[in-house]
Amino acid sequence: MKVLVAVKRVVDYKARIRIKADGSNVDTSTAKMSMNPFDEIAVEEAIRLKEQGKVTEIVVIAIGSDKSSEIIRTALAMGADRGILLKTMDPVEPIVAAKLLKVIQDKEQAAIILLGKQAIDTDNNQVAQMLAAMMHCSQGCFASELELADEHVTVTREVDGGLETLKLSQPCVISTDLRLNEPRYIALPNIVKAKQKPLEIIEANSLGVDLESKLKLVSVRMPEQQRAKIMLESSVELIDKLKNEAHVL
Repeated sequence: MKVLVAVKRVVDYKARIRIKADGSNVDTSTAKMSMNPFDEIAVEEAIRLKEQGKVTEIVVIAIGSDKSSEIIRTALAMGADRGILLKTMDPVEPIVAAKLLKVIQDKEQAAIILLGKQAIDTDNNQVAQMLAAMMHCSQGCFASELELADEHVTVTREVDGGLETLKLSQPCVISTDLRLNEPRYIALPNIVKAKQKPLEIIEANSLGVDLESKLKLVSVRMPEQQRAKIMLESSVELIDKLKNEAHVL
């Protein structure tokens, strides 16, 4: 059984975000970049399934510039078998990412497609659902538990007020949540071995998918700092401050 895992290169979750002076986007020129944490959980789950003898091959795919090969190598060091980089220098919106993944899935014919429920940079939470719709297959989003048996996958997911268990037929798309697992520490020998594993680079514009973005980023700004709270003695004092200090009355 083959598993396809999609990963994305994002600003490290521990890094301090800086906005460009013109407010056009986040400044990533000096920021530490790493694999999207939710995608790292997806890679870990695929590896665990392989260690259980239920998966024979793990293929990791990323969309982006040459630098995205770094996170593919990270996944290979974790235990994935080979990688595919869909090379493009332009930002890729969710619908385009889903279409590109669909092209690769048509070629690879994986039984399960795993990816994080969302990327921590854009927080769209859309690719998994779009990909499942394009494939006309079953999907399990926000998976907190996953079991593979025969030709079905059982996914437990968190919903409002409790847990929901789904039985999915293959092929299927599964997006991973934080509570699914804890990714492993990568030992140095595995990092060295990962350099010898195959990494295929494909020009994204050669796959017959329109890469032009239909979304326009207007501006980026930091959230307003929370104002200090003060205790008031009476409603009269509140009205006075709203009128004379906040100027909202």
